[in-house]
Amino acid sequence: MQRERIAHYARLAGLELGNDTQIEVTGDDPVLPSPFHLGEGAATALALVGQEASRIWQLRGGDAQALRVDVRHAAASLRSYEHLKVDVGGEPLARRGTGVTAIWECGDGRFIHLHGSFTHTEGILAELGLGLDATAEDVAAACMKRGAFELEDALAAKGLCCAVCRTAEEWAAHPQGALLATKPVVEVERIGDGPVVPLHEAERPLSNVRVLDLTRVLAGPTCARTLAEHGADVLHIASPNLPTIPNFEMDTGHGKRQAYLDLNDPAQAETLRALVRGADVFSQGFQHRSLERRGFGVRQLAELRPGIIYVSENAFGLEGPWQERPGWEQLAQSTTGVAVTQGGDQRPVLAPAAMNDYTTGYFAALGTMIALRRRATEGGSWSVRVSLSQTSMWYYRLGTDLDRNAATGLGDVTPFLESRETGYGYMTHLRPPLWMHETKPHWTLPTAPLGSDGPEWVQAELPRR
Repeated sequence: MQRERIAHYARLAGLELGNDTQIEVTGDDPVLPSPFHLGEGAATALALVGQEASRIWQLRGGDAQALRVDVRHAAASLRSYEHLKVDVGGEPLARRGTGVTAIWECGDGRFIHLHGSFTHTEGILAELGLGLDATAEDVAAACMKRGAFELEDALAAKGLCCAVCRTAEEWAAHPQGALLATKPVVEVERIGDGPVVPLHEAERPLSNVRVLDLTRVLAGPTCARTLAEHGADVLHIASPNLPTIPNFEMDTGHGKRQAYLDLNDPAQAETLRALVRGADVFSQGFQHRSLERRGFGVRQLAELRPGIIYVSENAFGLEGPWQERPGWEQLAQSTTGVAVTQGGDQRPVLAPAAMNDYTTGYFAALGTMIALRRRATEGGSWSVRVSLSQTSMWYYRLGTDLDRNAATGLGDVTPFLESRETGYGYMTHLRPPLWMHETKPHWTLPTAPLGSDGPEWVQAELPRR
């Protein structure tokens, strides 16, 4: 992949590849069967993460680092959970889904992606006039009685997950799409005063940077996992009351300690506030304003902990008419035109990768590093914003010109894997796709089950045995 193309892709995201950045990206798309530049896009995002890690390393007194990313490895990282194996027969872990979560044709000839989320299946089925015993045939027949846009409006009014499969042109004309088009893919904004926090000499770019990770599936956890690759002390806080997807927790838990806190308990909410006072980064992916109602919104934490870097990941952006809509990877693909384009002349289908989830996580980590570097030189509290739809629109800008029939495929991914003992058993998984010549990205801690640790900061990270 030529350097000029990497720089071009970066500019399309509102970012810059520095003239002095030593980056080599090997390979080209198409790797996966898609007209989208999935491998090259992921490789570009990872290259920019490496550029920022190198800049932080230089602030700590190190030298500029040579960087390398393999496009095939980057493409594999967009399906990271599929390469995860635990020693229970050596097979990839199965992902459980709900029967309603799929693209359905409606009576007006348009298509809608319904998503059962963690708890939305019953509500979606009720809107369709169905019960929990409904079959796929029942759902298909019920959708054919509705118009796609009418059904989207009805479900959205109830706070349920769905998105009509729009063309890119339709999304560009939509108020939410038009708003997002005016913004960079990674928004980094100073939101308050705070002290200069210099970055002293250390073993790794993000050594001694404390990250509170309050995210689930998949973009937010990927952000914190990426920060851990560069030495950050990541404490993942989960609620014992909220469902999750074990496969994804295993995949994104590398490098993190795991603790439970129930924010419905005032004492445990106060524990989180105490952790915030000792944190550098607070990363969250909850629905817009839900944490604000609990006292953990961006402005509230900037007041509680001047100098905090508050990272927000969501589906459709934090402004505009869709700012409070829940969403997932599939809905971002559907609404921005990706599913229609991927389907070609046939019905809409999803791209063959979680292109938005993982890449949005890389962009969130990049924005976090930019904010850390700026805090080190000018102080301040900072907000970092990313969204699945922003990332999807960026992939669209990279082009839709590839011949999917020419895709090489991932081939043998064995060179990209590593194995170790974890809290789940002996695990084989993808290693980080980014290579840096002096501070090799790696996870000090193996992935561990939720709640394995206490909700406290520690002075030093030691590998689990």
